[in-house]
Amino acid sequence: MGEKLFSAEAVQLAWEVLKTQIPFAIWETFYVTVLSTALAIVIGLPLGVLLVAGDKNGVLPLPKPIMSVLNVIINLLRSVPFLILMIMVFPLSRAIVGTTVGTKAVIVPLVIAAFPFVARLVEGSLREVNPNIIEAAQSMGATPLQIICKVMLPESVPSLISNATIAITTILGYSAMSGIIGGGGLGMIAINYGYYRYKYLTMIVAVILLIIMVQIFQSVGTYLATKSDKRLKK
Repeated sequence: MGEKLFSAEAVQLAWEVLKTQIPFAIWETFYVTVLSTALAIVIGLPLGVLLVAGDKNGVLPLPKPIMSVLNVIINLLRSVPFLILMIMVFPLSRAIVGTTVGTKAVIVPLVIAAFPFVARLVEGSLREVNPNIIEAAQSMGATPLQIICKVMLPESVPSLISNATIAITTILGYSAMSGIIGGGGLGMIAINYGYYRYKYLTMIVAVILLIIMVQIFQSVGTYLATKSDKRLKK
């Protein structure tokens, strides 16, 4: 196995892929991950706020049937495995971007898979806010919207950034899986040039690059969360 892994042919293929395919694959993975995360946050952040503010003890209680339906939808989407979800949303991908394969097509299932996850992360962050601060804002006559925008969200910024980091690294993993159905990026390199051709050295290179990207995203997210935490400032 070791001899085949580092055979002259395997090393040559890995080097050729590294020179010709990897730079663009890294860009595709970065582009898809960041764009999908941004779109998932645009959808998931308001939903997460709604899950907390619309609760019976929240600042803007909503009818129980509405909250129940919202929770069921989020739970259902979160429970579907990503590979199955990608196949299920083929018609939607074709309707939005005109194709079911390639980098652009992968963004649709990535966003659908990620926004319920983001909504739950946002919900968790907002529930960590000290209720005494919210009660103080209410006692001063702040409206629900003011409490959400000027109290709940600012107070939970460090937690929100940490959870956004979790989301972006999770989406990065999902984007790698998309190589199985024709998605681009490092996942496609690992599947097409490594797994299908039995050139496992190429697959290992792609996996190592994915790990490096995860570490970069994690380090940046941790730094930003630390810088935004008022409790750590002197």
